[in-house]
Amino acid sequence: MQSTLKELSEALGISISTVSRALKDHPDISLATRAKVKELAAAMEYEPNSYAVQLRTKKSNLLGILIPFIDNYFYDSFIAAVEDEARKYGYSVIIMQSRDDVEIETANLNFFRKNMVMGLFATLAVATEDFTPFKKMEDQKIPIVFFDRVPETSGFYSVCLADEDAARIAAETIIKKKKKNVLALFGHPHLSISRIRRDSFLKTFKEKSPATNVTVEYPEPMAPSKEAAERALTSDKKPDVIFCMGDTILVGVMKAIHELNLRVPEDVAVITISNGFIPELYKPVITYVETSGYKLGKLAFSQMYGRLNKEEVPENVIVPSLLVKGNSL
Repeated sequence: MQSTLKELSEALGISISTVSRALKDHPDISLATRAKVKELAAAMEYEPNSYAVQLRTKKSNLLGILIPFIDNYFYDSFIAAVEDEARKYGYSVIIMQSRDDVEIETANLNFFRKNMVMGLFATLAVATEDFTPFKKMEDQKIPIVFFDRVPETSGFYSVCLADEDAARIAAETIIKKKKKNVLALFGHPHLSISRIRRDSFLKTFKEKSPATNVTVEYPEPMAPSKEAAERALTSDKKPDVIFCMGDTILVGVMKAIHELNLRVPEDVAVITISNGFIPELYKPVITYVETSGYKLGKLAFSQMYGRLNKEEVPENVIVPSLLVKGNSL
């Protein structure tokens, strides 16, 4: 930065401090001098050193997003929504992956903190139990908005999908179709989102269709989901419907169904909770309960913007779920 200012000062025959103040529209510098300095700065393509500005102002206009994996359509749509909103208000976004590893998650948090992000959107790694690194950021006045996988303890701001309602809607839809043997596949049991969806799903069957047989498994990634579906579909007691907690599980299940040359819904019905993109790639289109990553991103940014501007915002925000009917059930 100094060398560029020096070049401007030498070209104009004025001091570096005068050039610096002119670029900042300091009232002590005449309008004529300010105009000359800005004209030459534009001609020389001068840009202030952004890092030096950050050090001086303690502001970066950077927002961080921490997710487990970037190759996930739900997170992709969340990121798109946050970036759309951030651009409107002059913010830039840095995205990092934890790879569902607590050590990587902590290293990423340190990176965000050292690079002075103004705020952070975060979804937790599977095994995260110690929230000290997150609290450290909050203590340093870096607001965090959790989304999707959120802390179960109070004192954190979060934006969540209506997980309980989503699972209830899926269960009620299965009951209406009079299915009697359900394979329900959920994510990692350590995650609150998995437990909330599972408990709501099972509670609905207990209250409204107690005679229905419901088998619960927790495969989560694509390959284990495929294996779980294959194992069930080749057993003596085949499920007449498979419920998938999310898109990754759905892809694994559909791979199994295709490889076994089974028909949907004639041989086995399928219903999922989804962002909406993956279910429409199949024929027939998979019935799903929508949990929109894009809507979640919009609300998360609104909550973050309120926190950055010291406005009162709700600690927890819920995105409602709705049933989108396909032909798989």
